[in-house]
Amino acid sequence: MPELPEVETVVRTLQRLIEGRRIERVSVSWPPVVGGEVQTFCDALKGQHFRRFDRRGKYLILGLDDRTLAVHLRMEGKFYVQLPCEPLSRHVHVIFDLDDGTQLRYHDTRKFGRMELLEANPDLTHFHQLGPEPFDEAFNEEYCRCVLKKKRIAIKTCLLDQSFVAGIGNIYANEICFALRTDPRRRCDQLTRSQIRALPQVTRELLSRAIEAGGSTIRSYTSSLGVTGLFQLQVKVHGRQGEPCPLCGRPIVKIMVGQRGTYFCPHCQKKRGNG
Repeated sequence: MPELPEVETVVRTLQRLIEGRRIERVSVSWPPVVGGEVQTFCDALKGQHFRRFDRRGKYLILGLDDRTLAVHLRMEGKFYVQLPCEPLSRHVHVIFDLDDGTQLRYHDTRKFGRMELLEANPDLTHFHQLGPEPFDEAFNEEYCRCVLKKKRIAIKTCLLDQSFVAGIGNIYANEICFALRTDPRRRCDQLTRSQIRALPQVTRELLSRAIEAGGSTIRSYTSSLGVTGLFQLQVKVHGRQGEPCPLCGRPIVKIMVGQRGTYFCPHCQKKRGNG
């Protein structure tokens, strides 16, 4: 599933490609992808312009004239901007015909992605029970301390909980745990004060670097729009099972935490103590 940097990259790229474009027609070949009745969805979008481009957690938030289109790419969702004459994959489930003769195509092999229409400029503070954005002032040391001291679950599991902080997935949770020098299985209520204090800043720095690099193409969500994410060249532990830890040289190991593949250095990331 794409994480915050990948979704941010898609949003920024779509803004560059389709900002101001008018939707002439919408066709849906897989009805479950849209929330509600398909014809209502298509009629509501006809004649609208793409005006604003934003993100909330892992959702793309596309502002139109008097509506907002929220899109969650889920496992395999991708956008393409193509000409009508280009080959049409059977995995394209929504097509937006635009006024410049191009098509915005939504491609989803697994069919897990979803689109929903919202009112114009909706209040997204508690959208789908999402927690604060990592870059929001609300995601600070006091917030983290208040939440984490009450939780007896693994810190990595908490980082993946979108109600705690929005947008973090498996790759960046692994990298955050390494940056904090903590075992990803360590209970939230056992983190040190210095780790809790560092968590917001570490998270922002990692995500900022990933956004600057265009996200990660470990699983590509951006290449369909001509963007090659390069953050996978900067990861310290994710996907590096058996490779030497960049700090101590001992091998990185892979375990399962909450049914998610988890990479860490047992020497540098202690489960207990001051690490």
